[in-house]
Amino acid sequence: MNGSLLLDKPAGWTSMDVCAKLRGALGEKRIGHGGTLDPMATGLLVVFLGRATRAVEFAESHSKTYEAALRLGLTTDTQDTSGKPLSDTRPVTVTDAALEGAFARFRGDISQVPPMYSAIKIKGQKLYTLARRGREVERAPRPVTIHALDYLGRSPDGDILLHVRCSKGTYIRTLCHDIGQALGCGGCMSALRRTGCGDFSIARAHTLEEVLSAAGEGRAEALLLPVETLFSGTERTVLTDAQAKRIRAGGRYSCPLPAGRWLLYDGAGAFLALGETAGGEMRAIKSFFEVEK
Repeated sequence: MNGSLLLDKPAGWTSMDVCAKLRGALGEKRIGHGGTLDPMATGLLVVFLGRATRAVEFAESHSKTYEAALRLGLTTDTQDTSGKPLSDTRPVTVTDAALEGAFARFRGDISQVPPMYSAIKIKGQKLYTLARRGREVERAPRPVTIHALDYLGRSPDGDILLHVRCSKGTYIRTLCHDIGQALGCGGCMSALRRTGCGDFSIARAHTLEEVLSAAGEGRAEALLLPVETLFSGTERTVLTDAQAKRIRAGGRYSCPLPAGRWLLYDGAGAFLALGETAGGEMRAIKSFFEVEK
């Protein structure tokens, strides 16, 4: 079973919980995902199966789109409402103009200090392991890019609703925390839903229940997308038998195509690799064919 699966992750599951469940249901050991979602978050999780797991690194680097809720007047140790309160909840009145003024400070290239409750390792230890022991260590700020940060309105209970499109490595709960600090009242994330990853949209995603039902009926493979859909906008080229043989052997071949990345197919239409031309030669930078044993 090879391909990518667009899944609408339910709340209460870690991304790895989902992958473990799918391994058992689909009978495929090679399963990975293209970007972690916290247990309280829902939404688009791009899951890769079989040979397609080789594409995980490319999905991880794609920009992500979210809808989030920001609760002002409350700070927690996890920077979201699942954590231990560090302040008493207090009512906050903030004008739309004040919100826009705060948002403007976080658009574009910014620095974020990773939260203690994260999987980042410092000296070989994950931060969340240290946090659970009551320890806090210094974390260096990391550069991230907020491509879009828009105000969507307010929820019935008064939380601020946000649309965010951001680069790899951005913590939305840290963004919520930092906006609260900028407003002088504190804040944390109260809800998060990922709606996009690169060109993939939540509109095309399947629920976990749908996938498990399809697996039980033997039709789960029909839900998979070809792995090359991850590289939308990349031109394709069909190789001769001799060229395909070189690519399969890890070699290169002379190529007059313009410099850049290409999707490489053999004469039978099988996707072989993501290739790159430079100096008049084509080489595979990531292969997706099954190696014969």
